[in-house]
Amino acid sequence: MNTLKKILFSNRLTGILFISFAVAMAIGTFMDAGQDTSPTPLTRNLIYNAWWFEGIMLLFVINFIGNIFKYNLFNKRKWPVLLLHLSWIFILVGAFVTRYISYEGVMSIREGATENSFLSEKTYLTFYIDGDYEVNGQLMRRVEEDAVDFSPRLDNKFELNTTYNKTPISIKLTAFINGAEEDVVFDENGEYYLKIVESAGGMPHNHFLKEGSTENIHGTLYTLNNYIEGAVNITFDDNEDLYINSPYEGEYMVMANMSQGTLNKDTNEPLKLRARYIINNQQLVFPKPAIKGVFDIVKKSELLKSDQDGLELLITTPEESKTVRIIGGKGTNNAYKKIEIANNQISIKYGSKVYDLPFSVKLNDFIAEKYPGTDKSYSSFASEVSVIDEENFDYKIYMNNILNYKGYRFFQASFDPDEKGTILSVNYDSLGTFLTYLGYILLYIGMIVILFASFTRFDFLKKQLDVARKNKVKILTSLLILFSISTNSQSFGVHNHSSKPEIEIIDSILSKNIASKKQADKFGRLVIQDLGGRMMPMNTYSSELIRKLSKKDHYNEFDANQVFLSMQESPLLWYSVPLIFLKSKKGDSIRSIIGVSKESKHVSLADFFTSRGDYKLAPYLEEAYRAKVPNAFQKEFKETDQRVNLLYNSLEGTTIKIFPIPNDENNKWIAPSKTKFNEVTLIDSLYSNFINTGFKTYLYFLNEGKISGDFKDADDILSAITNTQIKYGSDVMLSKNKINAEILYNKYDIFKSLFSWYLYASSILFIALIIQIFNRNKYVNSIVSISKYATYLLFIIHALGLIARWYISGHAPWSDGYESMIYVAWATMLFGIYFGRKSELALASTTFVTSMILMIAHWSWMDPAIANLVPVLDSYWLMIHVAVIVGSYGPFTISMILGIVSLILMILLNERNKEILGINIRELVLINEMSMTIGLVMLTIGNFLGGMWANESWGRYWGWDPKETWALISIMIYAFVLHMRLIPGLKSNFIFTVASILSFGSIIMTYFGVNFYLAGLHSYAKDDQEISFVFIGISLSLIFILSLIAFPKYRKYIKNNR
Repeated sequence: MNTLKKILFSNRLTGILFISFAVAMAIGTFMDAGQDTSPTPLTRNLIYNAWWFEGIMLLFVINFIGNIFKYNLFNKRKWPVLLLHLSWIFILVGAFVTRYISYEGVMSIREGATENSFLSEKTYLTFYIDGDYEVNGQLMRRVEEDAVDFSPRLDNKFELNTTYNKTPISIKLTAFINGAEEDVVFDENGEYYLKIVESAGGMPHNHFLKEGSTENIHGTLYTLNNYIEGAVNITFDDNEDLYINSPYEGEYMVMANMSQGTLNKDTNEPLKLRARYIINNQQLVFPKPAIKGVFDIVKKSELLKSDQDGLELLITTPEESKTVRIIGGKGTNNAYKKIEIANNQISIKYGSKVYDLPFSVKLNDFIAEKYPGTDKSYSSFASEVSVIDEENFDYKIYMNNILNYKGYRFFQASFDPDEKGTILSVNYDSLGTFLTYLGYILLYIGMIVILFASFTRFDFLKKQLDVARKNKVKILTSLLILFSISTNSQSFGVHNHSSKPEIEIIDSILSKNIASKKQADKFGRLVIQDLGGRMMPMNTYSSELIRKLSKKDHYNEFDANQVFLSMQESPLLWYSVPLIFLKSKKGDSIRSIIGVSKESKHVSLADFFTSRGDYKLAPYLEEAYRAKVPNAFQKEFKETDQRVNLLYNSLEGTTIKIFPIPNDENNKWIAPSKTKFNEVTLIDSLYSNFINTGFKTYLYFLNEGKISGDFKDADDILSAITNTQIKYGSDVMLSKNKINAEILYNKYDIFKSLFSWYLYASSILFIALIIQIFNRNKYVNSIVSISKYATYLLFIIHALGLIARWYISGHAPWSDGYESMIYVAWATMLFGIYFGRKSELALASTTFVTSMILMIAHWSWMDPAIANLVPVLDSYWLMIHVAVIVGSYGPFTISMILGIVSLILMILLNERNKEILGINIRELVLINEMSMTIGLVMLTIGNFLGGMWANESWGRYWGWDPKETWALISIMIYAFVLHMRLIPGLKSNFIFTVASILSFGSIIMTYFGVNFYLAGLHSYAKDDQEISFVFIGISLSLIFILSLIAFPKYRKYIKNNR
């Protein structure tokens, strides 16, 4: 028993559990790579729901409890550590309750309807067995219900052996049909059926019209060879040719060739197959001829997404066996399939379980708010409901505002495509949530206290660092490794020599006719509504457009304002300007297709069309857009096609949405060209005329001003356009302060400049510190001081840039990849300044790393454009959760770079400097552990705040999404590294230093890897793998070489423990 206790409560087991748990989770995320989402049934079955995975959690609980007594954590000086251990116990117990006792699901309600039940999140196979078996004169029913999780990636084994009235009954799964539907299959002995697909509510629904019958589809009668007055009568002759006779006027469009026609009332006409009919305000498609057959479960076409699967079951009794096929799946509640066997009736259903509520919920109104001028870009959505119980009351459910009643919590999850119905997540988990939240609160308190209390490990590290500084001897402490970063300012593109004269002519024409910077800047102040509904100055729109097209913010010496204004003045000229960017290697296929040189970095819009006007990429795009997982070349085709369309629409003038529609409920703005095609009808004819002519008049007077030098008329028209924006679009019109702020932000592009400024500051500081070792005089000291204060000034500018972006966008500046990168850089610098008070070397290292982070933020695959938030991100939880979790990457980055510097110092060790460098290494190790501790505290708190955000947003605080899973993996890895000092054989500073470098790989994976390689809710750039495996291999090789060289020196000259 003592041996078992020693093993269960040992620190070695703690370390093994940390690593085992992390490795298991990592394997799970990679097993789902390439899937549409994660986790999948495969990883749930093999890992996340597996007994051995839960066994690791149970061992954690036992180990934590044992360590509470082993280290006497009830001591008043150890209570923060006690809270940490208790918190994890509560979190894991809460997770157990949530998984095995609580339940959740979804409730769909249409406007005006009332519901008192919801469908389970889990999927079940349910069996009712009925017969003549009686007990006390009452017929008995056997009910069997099993939760299942089938997948095409699993063996899908299921077998149920039971009895009814002493009769053995076996039910076995023999086939799983992924993506199935019920359809009619040919059978000579069957009857004729005509399939009709209608889309009421925005969702397709199948109907099967049987010969000689009548079908009522949402109030309209349809017949097949069964004429009824007032119905839509469909008939077929001996040749099986179909005809339609409708009591309503209608229209149709043949989808194959987009040809259109009208359906005449009370006229017998040939029925068009695979055409979209509109009859009596219903949209219908007749996909295939009438078929003589029977119903069966078949696999649905890969091109059509199916939310149901099919099962083939073999039912066996001693007397006979029968095969039955059923359809269902998660979120479905189909009717039971009944089968007679051995004088018994078995009812089978595959789908979600129905949970009854002790009250009812009525949907009074569903409200979907969109960003200005958009049709499907939602800013928020909400459900106004009434709870019907002993005491009725009204409530509004929306994102992060939940209905909590009688232990049930209702969350706004989604809605029907026609915006006439809502989808609510329902959760019944009071006990599990209480235990988990209690664990979270204890965790937050414990982790914050360990950073500030005077009796913790963190406080001990601070005191040790002070001792190291007092004993520090000023001698060579580091090497500066200079990286030569050359940024050659190249021409806009390398063009085909044969077209060089033409390009020179175009550039010459542009130079003579393009608007001056002063006039273009005035144009840049005009407000425009982009396709996503964001209001912005034309200056921002022009910059984003040119950057998306060419990956630059200018063309030759002309800025974005001048370029976009010139496009409106002389669109034909810009058809031949090489403005569309092609990647160096991935774009070679496109270069070959359009017939340009492989050296061409930018090509013109004209290059994509033949002399007859045919689009050269057209034959290749269908396959690229249809590919479920597009390869690199297909992605390049799609991206290039998007650039082509963006430039084409810009030259056509369809994107310059500068005129508000008066009294539009969605504050839509339109481009001048919109009224040409009667897409928008305006009551105010004077204003309508101004839309048609105002912008053209401005361009005319602008051109006249270039000749005369007088731009007063052009400026007046520009002012008139601005006045109409204020008059008709005041609800969304930008204030002058916001316009000024955004233009100023664009002009200085602070974050792009900060990269080089931080780099210069860190380089000067490094050099000054080295010189200071050999020659400590007031001039060198002054350079060190100036460099430090310059770094502080850059940090303040960095902070002001973030504040400006926050003000301009209206949301916290860490909502996308680019914003999170510049925020990580700021957080890194913040902690670098904090640790820089103790070590100037730490400040120099951090400043250099910050410059590298900002450099990465401005690589081509990061989009710096400000965008609107999706509804779930428009939350106070975003400000807290993301700020804390992304901010933790700063201390971890510092920890990594200090680990590298420590290895370099170890390599420099010799007999003469071992004491001096030993003190410096000790100092860096102390700062490293302090930085790592801060990072772990922030990452842990941030990750579980994310769990609370998820729970308050859609009712689930943990779902094994790769992003949250990798954050937890990082927590496990860094917790292991910090616990290594308690594990025999892992206590040395050398092992800790190497571990601090390697463990940063988990942060890289959490931040970049999930987004680029894995599936999940947070994966916004999957398959666009900019971080290559070659880069990973080279990095690991360099770390291995450094460690290999440093270890003999460390073992010979230092060899101390933490």
